[in-house]
Amino acid sequence: MKLQSISLLVMAALGTPLLAQAADSPHTFTGNVGLVSDYAFRGVSQTDENPAIQGGFDYAHASGFYLGTWASNVTEKFLNGANLEMDFYGGYAGSAGDLGFNTGLLQYYYPGQHSGLDIDTLEAYAGVTWKGFGLKASYSIDDYFGATDSDGTVYWDASFNYELPAKVMLGLHYGYTAGQGAQDDYADYKVSLSKEFGGFNFGVAYVATDGDGADLYGDYADDRVVVSIGKTF
Repeated sequence: MKLQSISLLVMAALGTPLLAQAADSPHTFTGNVGLVSDYAFRGVSQTDENPAIQGGFDYAHASGFYLGTWASNVTEKFLNGANLEMDFYGGYAGSAGDLGFNTGLLQYYYPGQHSGLDIDTLEAYAGVTWKGFGLKASYSIDDYFGATDSDGTVYWDASFNYELPAKVMLGLHYGYTAGQGAQDDYADYKVSLSKEFGGFNFGVAYVATDGDGADLYGDYADDRVVVSIGKTF
């Protein structure tokens, strides 16, 4: 899942002004849509390095509670015959000074997948942010995308964001999948640049995995450059 939706929800919950928020209303509704040259999830292509159209809708309450949904096309060759990923999530976000926190549940759902192997996955997540730094852990409550006896797999996500001149945002990401059962360990990396212009957000990112990721996922884990354009409304 592209986590832009949850990031927007956190901003809404913490009181960041959004166009969809009515004056003095405790309720915020937002939507997002985007086009990417490749849907990379934890360093692994979900679209066989082909483009994806993605989008979602989010609700946040001023108290910090939020709900949302997000979807993207995926390749049926890699994801058990499914050509669509749908995500449903909800949680609570808040802050104390520069320290922010966010916790919730996220259900990955793949309609149309072949019977006999269920890759739908439920994760519990918790994360903290401090200024430009972030650390998040996602814990698989059931088998991790269909891998046998892989419940308890944890994905660690460390990030840093920094504003460069001309309001260009630099993003650094390191992820580590600590697998259980048939899910092996591997690491993934991303370096990205993005800029808002004319109401759209333009981005370019270099995505890669370590050798363990390449061994696990083959060509789906190739190093690559991903370009994107998105809009929030």
